[in-house]
Amino acid sequence: MALLVSLPGGIPDMSSVLLLLLAAACLQAGNSAGYNRGNTFGINQPARLSGVQGGSIEIPFSFYFPWELAKDPQMRIIWRWKQFHGEYIYISSSGFIHEHFKNRLILNWTEPQTSGVLRILDLKEKDQTVYFCQVRLNTKHRIEQWQSPGGTQLNITPRKHIPVSTPMQSPSIVTSAVTSAGLEDTEGQRNPSLVNLGATVGVVVATAVLITPVYVMLIFLWWKKRPAD
Repeated sequence: MALLVSLPGGIPDMSSVLLLLLAAACLQAGNSAGYNRGNTFGINQPARLSGVQGGSIEIPFSFYFPWELAKDPQMRIIWRWKQFHGEYIYISSSGFIHEHFKNRLILNWTEPQTSGVLRILDLKEKDQTVYFCQVRLNTKHRIEQWQSPGGTQLNITPRKHIPVSTPMQSPSIVTSAVTSAGLEDTEGQRNPSLVNLGATVGVVVATAVLITPVYVMLIFLWWKKRPAD
């Protein structure tokens, strides 16, 4: 559809026509945009995410809708896996968690927020699949429910093998081993230096035993020969 504006002379003012057409196009675009914003609903999720086996991953989500909520909207966040109509793995209203994810799922979301995060702990090889977020809520007229059409493809990378290093001896054990080595050889024989030391001590003691009586006798004789006072 086109609009023409004529001057008194009957010659169309093309600049005016272009301005009117531009204004009409802008008005139509604005109306269309307003219609889309006010009459659409959906869920946003990342298309792909990657995690490491044994680690954790967070799947963010957000949703939008045009309806006026009921006084008690009873918002519920539900998650499926593997396919669009796959099994439920989490239901916020009942606290249900699939057996495979027992003690491994945490939903960081509270009503009436329109965004949140699903966290999966201790990732396993079987967790590699697609995850779909679903929203249910009560509007003024009825219960509405919708789900992400594509979901999030989660890829799991196997944990790389980490070689186990040989445990090192503590300093106290090493010191003890060195000290023991100084006392005995590998065959359990006594250290020669200790044998020599023992022999030397034995000789000194024997000499002292022999000399002591001699000194005692000499002192006794000297005392006997003293002039009487």
